[in-house]
Amino acid sequence: MAAHAPSAPYVHGFSRTEQARLVKQARLAESTVFHDIDYPGARRLLEVGSGVGAQTEILLRRFPDLHVTCVDLSDAQLQAARENLGAKPWLDGRYALQQANASELPFEPRSFDAAFLCWVLEHVPSPARVLAEVRRVLSPGSPVYVTEVMNASFLLDPYSPNVWRYWMAFNDFQIDSGGDPFVGAKLGNLLLGGGFRDVATSIKTFHLDNRDPARRKQMIAFWEELLLSAADQLLAEGKVDDATVAGVRSEMQQVQNDPDAVFFFSFVQARATVY
Repeated sequence: MAAHAPSAPYVHGFSRTEQARLVKQARLAESTVFHDIDYPGARRLLEVGSGVGAQTEILLRRFPDLHVTCVDLSDAQLQAARENLGAKPWLDGRYALQQANASELPFEPRSFDAAFLCWVLEHVPSPARVLAEVRRVLSPGSPVYVTEVMNASFLLDPYSPNVWRYWMAFNDFQIDSGGDPFVGAKLGNLLLGGGFRDVATSIKTFHLDNRDPARRKQMIAFWEELLLSAADQLLAEGKVDDATVAGVRSEMQQVQNDPDAVFFFSFVQARATVY
């Protein structure tokens, strides 16, 4: 998935096409990601790995009392965020954008009273270090929501062998680059180990079949974009070959048009509190 993360190579790159995909991804997943998120009483929220500001816009729209401080390591992503958020004048004065490494946040203790991380820890070499920094800059009682991938859950039917080979190579590349495509399942341990309290996790699922064919088609088309955004890097690293990439394109089109297709993907959302 991914907004940009602080370290480790970013598998999807920073092209304009990829930046537009992140906005589309945030909107497509909004109802699922934000269904159980709430920040009662919070005013100063820290968003780590804010990328192009796609989630920032949702946070500001859903929680009109929040001011969001966004941190990201990438100049390109921050510039895109300036453009995206700046195009919405009703958000003026409600956010700040700052370049920073999430492992060394440039803020004093108790600077914020809430935090939000989404599709970030999968890309960092030390999720525990990032969470420790988040905890350091939060005031007691602050709620934290962390949403992360669990890539082992992905299923596409009819079975698509090139997609499956590519997906395994995609995950291998992320691991080799210092990331973790399975970090969602580890959020409970990471938050407990980081000194957070009241840790709770929930499984969020996209399970799309004949009950909602329009959304299924939309999701499969989006997933093709997500997969192929990494194709140049995977080819350059020798993780896949041209025939596999061509096979992915063909199979994703076939599944998208299959009247009985099934798309399944689960991710994990954790909530915790700072004391």
